[in-house]
Parts: sequence; structure tokens; C-alpha cells
Amino acid sequence: MSVTLIIGSQWGDEGKGKIVDFLSLQSDYIIRFHGGNNAGHTVVNKYGKFPMHLVPSGIFSKRATGIISNGVILDLEVLISEIEMLKKSGIKLKNRLLISPRCHLIMPYHKLLDQVYEEAKGKNKTGTTGRGIGPTYADKVSYNGIRIWDLLDTKRFSEKLEIQLKIKNGILKSLGKKPLSAKTIEKTFFEMRGKIMPYIAEPFLLLQKALKEKKKILLEGAHAVFLDPDWGTYPYVTASTIVAGGINSQAGIPPKFLSDVVGVVKAYTTRVGEGPFPTELTGATGEILRKAGNEFGTTTGRPRRCGWFDAELIRFAALLNGFTSIAITKLDVLDSFSEIKVCVGYKYKGEKATYSQGDDQFLMKVVPVYKTLKGWQATTNGLTDYKKLPLNAKKYIEEIEKLTGVSVKYISTGPHRHDIIVK
Repeated sequence: MSVTLIIGSQWGDEGKGKIVDFLSLQSDYIIRFHGGNNAGHTVVNKYGKFPMHLVPSGIFSKRATGIISNGVILDLEVLISEIEMLKKSGIKLKNRLLISPRCHLIMPYHKLLDQVYEEAKGKNKTGTTGRGIGPTYADKVSYNGIRIWDLLDTKRFSEKLEIQLKIKNGILKSLGKKPLSAKTIEKTFFEMRGKIMPYIAEPFLLLQKALKEKKKILLEGAHAVFLDPDWGTYPYVTASTIVAGGINSQAGIPPKFLSDVVGVVKAYTTRVGEGPFPTELTGATGEILRKAGNEFGTTTGRPRRCGWFDAELIRFAALLNGFTSIAITKLDVLDSFSEIKVCVGYKYKGEKATYSQGDDQFLMKVVPVYKTLKGWQATTNGLTDYKKLPLNAKKYIEEIEKLTGVSVKYISTGPHRHDIIVK
């Protein structure tokens, strides 16, 4: 078996796209299996720099087929824009990009509802990206969703849209928004339908055949463990299942085939939006991390909150998902620090505490317990040989291995595909 899952292990933005792009060179299929265009993976390779939101980051590998499976929700405007961007850069997509007709569609009313729900929450807002993700998943599980399969049938699409607009326009008008026009939506979506038609194909049987033939399959997680709606810092989470077991429902891959689970972590921690963040640095040190790491969202452009590495989080993520290894990214961002802190655990009301003991309110009150390590104050940027890492950089990595109980296999030392150490 050779099915590998790449999963973000903090609150997103860990550099999953870089790891997927690197590993895709040895993969036959790369599957994006959940989430929507609220995720952003930046890939830098010989073709250029690409902000990827829906098309799998591994599409640049000539040997690989990219698949958007049933668990993904699609903003067709974003998808088409991404396809055009790739084609202009010389990336061939014909017979190499497959999109499941089971994918649900993000409709114009989903984006509006996302915004008005946030406005209604006021100071208790969850910090969504405003791209309609939550409302689309809510419609999916309440039997109100519209899928690509519906779009392929003009009459069925119009009938379903009419029903949804009766409901959604009523809500929008009650919240002071203008109602939406069915004719305008139909015209737009039927035009977009023609542009995605060459890529629509249910991949289930193809993947089952690939599993039997022991082809190399790479599963690309879109978000991160602590944004999972069940195991993350709810309600400051996303709407799709992120943990390892999600590959079954969202890609049709039985869990028994999963051979490797690579947890991707930054050498420090970041978070976008609201929610608890025990190791957050709100002063000068946090600002230094933000500038050095260029910590601004690929999808939103929002500045990311920054803090020290949190080993308690990664221990939990490793146990929950069965990590077989860890990939550390942005090690070079820490090059200038004389001292580096690592959170080794939490205390709550003076007693030792763990992540799994409480909810978001609990995490807002825990006190991180730190261990201080000496920095290396030498450049690691672009290194590809573990032996050439500064001694204190090696000690930092070894400390992470010790605290998390998982071996570090990949160390990213820069943005480019080959700025990586395989340990």
C-alpha cells in the first residue's frame, strides 16, 4: 500500500502545499478531498509562484493525475480562474484533472449569508473568510445543497434554485439585503458549466483500481487539525472533516489503505481569525515572526497571529490522526533568534492540563509552560543536507521529536520545491 495523507497540524498555513508539491513528483494521483476556496496553498516551482485554492497542489507533477473529490465544495468562478492560470503557465490539464460530480456548489446566496451571519454575531464573530463555506456545508447536510450533478441537468438546476431562493431570499430580505435573481444566477452558472465540463468525471472506480494496483496516492488536506469541527477549537473552526478518517467519506478511500500520515507543522505557530491561541505573542517578538515569515493569508491577505511552537497541540494531533512522521516548515524564519521557546504543556488553575480536557473557553484560560532553547543565529535558508544544519537547529528539531513522540522526516528551509531536507 502507498497512500499518504498530508495534514495540517496547527491552525492552517503550515506549508502543506510545499510538501504536497515535493511529494507529488513520486505520486500517481493527488486528491484534494475536503474544504473549499477558504484554503490557500502557495506553491513555488520552476513554473512560477501559484496561490492554489481548489486544484490540487500536486498538479505540477507531469506523472500525476489531480482529483477534486466529492468532499470539496466549489466556487466555480475561483475554480475556472485557477484552471485558466495554470493553462497560461503551460500546465496541461486535459485528462489530468478530474472533478467529482458529487461536489456541492457554493451559490451566491451562501456568500451573502456567510456575511450577514457574521454581522449578526457582532463581537462574538467566528472570523470566517466570508466565502460561503459554512452555509454551503449547512445546506449539504440539511438536504438543500446543489451539486455539479444538478448543474448538468438544466431543468433540475432551475427547479432546485427556485426552491432555495424562496428560502434564502426570505432570510436575506429579513436581514436588510436585496433578493437574488434566479435568471441572473442561471445565466452565470450555465456559462461556467461549459468551462468545467471537460474535467467532470467520477473518480471512484479509477481510484479503486489504483488501490488494487498499489499506485502511489497522495491525499492533500486543505485545512488543519485544530480547525476540524469536532476536534478543533469549535466554534472557531471550518465546516469540513479534516482528520485522517475523513478520507473515507470525502474521497472514497477506505482507511485500511492509509500507509503514511505526515503532519505538517511550522517551526512556530500561527493562526488567522478569532479563537484561542495559548502561545500567541502579541508584542515585538510576534511582529518579528510575522515579518520574517511573511505571515499574511494566501486566501484573505489578513495578518496572521504568531506564537511559539506548541508541542501540546501536536501531541494531540499526532495521537488523533496516527502521524507516522512530521514535516517542519519555515525553519529558516527562526534563524535570527538568540533564544527560542517551545510550549511543553499547559497549566489550568495551577494544575497540569491537556488540550483534550476542555473547549475553546478553557483554552483561552490555560497558561503555557515553556522550555527555552538556544537559537542558532546562522542561515539555514536553502539547505538540503541535515548534516549542514547548525547544531542548535538540530537540537531544536530533536526537542520537537522528543516532545511530540513523532519523528521529523521533512524539514523545509525555504519556499522553493527543493528547499527541503529529507531526514
